[in-house]
Amino acid sequence: MPALAPALAQAPAPAASDVQRPDPTLPESFEIGLSTETISVGANFAGSRLVVFGALDNADPRLLRQGRYNIVVVLEGPRRDVVVREKSRVFGLWVNRRAERFAGVPQSYTLAATRPLRDIAPPEALRQFGIGPENLAFANPPPATGRLGERSDFPDALLRLRQQSGLFVDELGNVEFVSPTLFRANLLLPPDLPVGRHIARAFLFRDGTFLRDRTQEVWVRKTGFESRISLFASQNGLLYGLLAVATAILTGWIGRLAFKRD
Repeated sequence: MPALAPALAQAPAPAASDVQRPDPTLPESFEIGLSTETISVGANFAGSRLVVFGALDNADPRLLRQGRYNIVVVLEGPRRDVVVREKSRVFGLWVNRRAERFAGVPQSYTLAATRPLRDIAPPEALRQFGIGPENLAFANPPPATGRLGERSDFPDALLRLRQQSGLFVDELGNVEFVSPTLFRANLLLPPDLPVGRHIARAFLFRDGTFLRDRTQEVWVRKTGFESRISLFASQNGLLYGLLAVATAILTGWIGRLAFKRD
C-alpha cells in the first residue's frame, strides 16, 4: 500500500479547461423558455413585454469569448390572408383600381437580435428563414407576369403599412448574453397585438452559418367583457348582427331626443 502512494501523488489532476471543453463530436445546441405562455388582452391593454431566455449547450468557449455566436429571436402573430388595394381618384371620387392578395401574412412581427442582421448571416440565409420583416415571403414575391423583371409595388405597401401601425417591430440589440452560455431577449409587444396563436422562434448562428432553431407557442387571449362579447359574436353571428343594428338605431334615437332643438 505505501508503494502506491507516490504513484497516486504523481498522477496529474485534470485541468479545468479540459473538463469544460465541449465534445467535438457533438454539434452546438440550445433550448429556450418564455416568461409567460399566455398574454391577456383587456380594455386597458397598452402593450406588454415578453422575455425569451435560453442556454447554449456544447458551445466552444473560445468562440463565445470572441462573440462569434449570434442569436435572433422572432415572435410571429397568427397568419392570415391579406388583400391590399390601390385607390385612385376618378371624377373626384376615390375608388379601388388594383388589388393583390397575399397568403399567410403574419398579423404581427417582433424581432430582436444580438447585432444587426447583416452582421449575423448573409442575405440568402435571412431570406431562407424569413428573418426580418423585409425577408418575409410576401415581401419577396417572384416577378409579376408581364415584362421581364417587373415587380409589383404591393408588397412594399403592405410592409410599410404594418410598420407604420407598429405591428412590425425591429428592435435589434435586445438580445444579450447574461453569462457565457445564457442569453435573454426582451420583446416589446404593441398595444394592437392580435389575438390568437403566436410563435416564438430563436435562431442560432455561428460565424454566419445557421446551426439550429427552437420554437415555442404563445397565446394571446381576450379577457373581461370584451372576451364575452367576442365569444358571443363567434357563436351567434346572426343574433349579434341584429343586436348591433338595434343598438345603433336606439343610440341614434336617444341622441336625437337629447340634442333636438325646440
